[in-house]
Amino acid sequence: MALQFILGLVILRWPLGRAVFQCAGDKVSAFLAFTDAGSAFVFGKLVSEDHIFAFQVLSVILFFSFCIQILYYLGVMQWVVLRVGWFLQVTIGTTACESVNAAANIFLGMTEAPLLIKPYIPDMTKSELHAVLTGGFATIAGSVLAAYISFGVDASHLLSASVMSAPAALGFAKLFYPETKPTKTSFKDLRIIKGEEANWLHAAMVGVTNAIPLVANIAANLVSFYAFIALCSSILNWSCTLVGVEQGVCSLENLFGWIFMPLAWVMGVQWSECGLVGELIGLKTIVNEFVAYAKLAEMKTAGLLSKRAEIIATYALCGFSNISSIGINLGGFGAMAPSRRGDLAKVVVRAMIAGSCACFLTASIAGALLSDDSGPGSVYDGNATTLTT
Repeated sequence: MALQFILGLVILRWPLGRAVFQCAGDKVSAFLAFTDAGSAFVFGKLVSEDHIFAFQVLSVILFFSFCIQILYYLGVMQWVVLRVGWFLQVTIGTTACESVNAAANIFLGMTEAPLLIKPYIPDMTKSELHAVLTGGFATIAGSVLAAYISFGVDASHLLSASVMSAPAALGFAKLFYPETKPTKTSFKDLRIIKGEEANWLHAAMVGVTNAIPLVANIAANLVSFYAFIALCSSILNWSCTLVGVEQGVCSLENLFGWIFMPLAWVMGVQWSECGLVGELIGLKTIVNEFVAYAKLAEMKTAGLLSKRAEIIATYALCGFSNISSIGINLGGFGAMAPSRRGDLAKVVVRAMIAGSCACFLTASIAGALLSDDSGPGSVYDGNATTLTT
């Protein structure tokens, strides 16, 4: 946890670290903006004038996957992941596979990152499996991070959340499932799998092809879950009116807000905004983070949240720790290591809870280091510890 707090100080309080991440966020946003050129050529006014979500936001995922696969083919991604993984192992003391997976989760998704350590999964201890699962639940994939940036979510804080949650995931993984057996792998034994494409152009095409099911899945999930939330809210509202509650007071979103208000307050959100942030946390945990970030974008456009609450929510939502991801993780890991399906099923729910705790701790640290009404670097005089620059 000390490493996570130090990273928070460097990223959010140290002027140079803050400037580096702000610059990185701006460059990533500018880089992803090139997607508009391709989208406008294919979809025309649907992107340039109407700004329809399916054609503008989801196109970003295709372009980002295109670029990431090229970096993977060239070995750049593996080189970065190994260095970050080594740093995590040295500072935290986790095993080689756990550390490399946690590092990979900063850039890749919960089903893509374990591919780097696929040959070693069958021989992992249960604690290592739990740590690998937790790392996936506590972070998000670079491809969907690109989509959230296109929503208008601050890129620098999304990048900060991904970096800060990696050590937090390892810490909570070991708190929830301590290691009692020796590991069978070390860094000198690791052989990271490289891409098998013929050339960089082939790799780029593979990246786009792999992103198509992801885009379709996101679109289908958004349609289905938004409709389901509306249905549940309507049923809940109708039920409440039968006992004399005013029309519109009871909804699924309001219910989430009431349940998670205390958690939002602990993170450092002002009480008047805790209901809205609690609603986002509930959507992220029960439905998924994509729906929650879409709702955050709506709140941001409507001006319902202060800058401080918006940033804390950005950190709290930055992870795949939701109920639907349990099945995705089991399916992905089960395909990579069929012999460990039983062990995976025993620890996956615990890992999801640990991943949620990692996200919430990251948000809490951000809440302690942020100002009351703006971005990083100012004095905070709200309900968290006072810090001065």
